[in-house]
Amino acid sequence: MQEHLAAIREGIAAGRFVNEAAVSHGIVLRILHALSWPTYDVDIVSPEYSVGGRRVDYALCHPRGKPLVFIEVKQVGQGEGADRQLFEYAFHRGVPMAILTTGQEWNFFLPGEQGDYGERRVYKLDLVERGIDECIARLHRYLDYRRIASGEAIEAARIDYRDVAKERQIRAALPEAWKKLVEDADELLLELVADKVESICGYKPEPDTVATFLAGRTARVPALPRTPLPPLVPEQPAMGQRAGASETPGTVGFVFLGQAHAARNGRDMLVQLLQKMAARDPDFLERFAALPKHGNQVRYVARSQRELHPTRPDLAEHSRELVPGWWVYLHLSHQGITRVIQTACQAAGLKFGTEVRVSLIDPAQPSALRTARSAAKVRK
Repeated sequence: MQEHLAAIREGIAAGRFVNEAAVSHGIVLRILHALSWPTYDVDIVSPEYSVGGRRVDYALCHPRGKPLVFIEVKQVGQGEGADRQLFEYAFHRGVPMAILTTGQEWNFFLPGEQGDYGERRVYKLDLVERGIDECIARLHRYLDYRRIASGEAIEAARIDYRDVAKERQIRAALPEAWKKLVEDADELLLELVADKVESICGYKPEPDTVATFLAGRTARVPALPRTPLPPLVPEQPAMGQRAGASETPGTVGFVFLGQAHAARNGRDMLVQLLQKMAARDPDFLERFAALPKHGNQVRYVARSQRELHPTRPDLAEHSRELVPGWWVYLHLSHQGITRVIQTACQAAGLKFGTEVRVSLIDPAQPSALRTARSAAKVRK
């Protein structure tokens, strides 16, 4: 086979295969002969095989007269668009494998699998671009006479198709997975990026800084529509809070069972809320910690600092003791804080958005809070 392929490559480089007949006799039949096909037996290697009033260049048969492989031959450089015709032939006769070749390029298809024409291609072999050993291995794997007759070649092609289809699905899902991680401000992703920044410049960014940066990097991908968080509209001032204080630009606060509370920042708000939930229900923290879904490799609440992030004990400093014997993880972006509160509401049996409402405002955009509250006052 090696000598045959070397001669074919030399002929392609010299431009000797000037038409389909030259490709058929000088390349296709030569390769089939090297793969042990009895090219002289027209009941096995059947030329100009009739299919529904049309003809396919070769039908490879086993047993005699029963085609298992169709081969359509095109002139070198002119194979574009011929796959549709070849698939029609294969579908008409239920042939499991179809090959479209220009002599130089060999495209191996499984017509019965899912997807468009390109997605049903198992392998594309270029006899000039690929190494000799790779060409021999692939031709033997998919087209050897004994392997076709035994069914091994078709099964090997199906295995390879499944691998190709799996890889295609993975590649298609990767952008969505990345987008989801960024949109959800995944804690592990934020930590990895923050750690790398710290290793470069010596300063560790806040999670929100990293989340904002990552969101900007994926801005070209249309964001999925989101339901905005309900604006904070206190039903009555909290104890010790002066009326109107919540309208200070850039403030953070929450409403818990009708009572409005101010907070220094998002983490302080999270701590206050969890403490109030724990005071209201002694079993709340146990239920919260027992929930199967927390962050990626992170527990939002736990009995010890180490349990919050077992793989990263250095992050224990980003935690706080809620009540004696219970700790909360705080290395979170605003999105992460909101996610923790929503999870906590689930464990506490409270309705997020009604019984518990939060306001996390980016200080760089203080007008958002004023606009939301002004609109709320108009509605009232």
